[in-house]
Amino acid sequence: MAKLDRDGVKIHYEVHGKGPTILLSHGYSSTSRMWDGQVAALKDRYQVVVWDMRGHGDSDYPKDPSRYSEALTVGDMAALLDTVGAKRAIIAGLSLGGYMSLAFNATHPERVGALMLFDTGPGFKKDEARAKWNETAHQRAARFDAEGLAALNSSDEVKIVRHRDASGLAGAARRMLAQQNDRVIQSLDKVAAPTLVLVGANDTNFLAATDYMAAKIKGSTKAVIPDAGHAANLHQPALFNQAVEAFLAKLPQT
Repeated sequence: MAKLDRDGVKIHYEVHGKGPTILLSHGYSSTSRMWDGQVAALKDRYQVVVWDMRGHGDSDYPKDPSRYSEALTVGDMAALLDTVGAKRAIIAGLSLGGYMSLAFNATHPERVGALMLFDTGPGFKKDEARAKWNETAHQRAARFDAEGLAALNSSDEVKIVRHRDASGLAGAARRMLAQQNDRVIQSLDKVAAPTLVLVGANDTNFLAATDYMAAKIKGSTKAVIPDAGHAANLHQPALFNQAVEAFLAKLPQT
């Protein structure tokens, strides 16, 4: 199993296939395992990179709270691209992974050949809404502190993965799931890369966010996967892969 050393924090990653690079980032409290079906579908034509965010899965769970942040996560993503030899890549993610993909684009737009945003949101313009979101994130962290891995929810992208303990999930909730500002949502109208915005039809918490992103990102492609919830790639893998591959097929070949 490959590990990337980021100032003493080991980041687990896997590389599958050859071709244009796709970096897939998982949702909060999931791991790279949630992408197994997409790896199988894409690895014949693409170099598919999957990884476990710090605090998740087979990556390290730093004890120091300062070792978790949006900026460090974006840095991890850039370092992964450097490691696999990709100056530019198709940056994609679900839920927290989608938010971090937008954060990556806001920081490194020159490295983004395309964006794919799955069942995610761009954060909040209003401080009150962000504070409410962050309160929920801190409550999740407190539950992990108190209950350990028993505090994991039973959503499909979480049930299929393993974590060694809950300490990393608590740290990630406080400093990665919680948001510091409106930088990401304010960046939407500056996104220049071709973008797919996809959501499961039953993912009611993210339908409005999907519409908002599709309206703000110029020339974006919107896809709604029927009979799918938050983990659209797991609920309807064939339809999800079909939408992804249709979008990828329209990208300029580089």
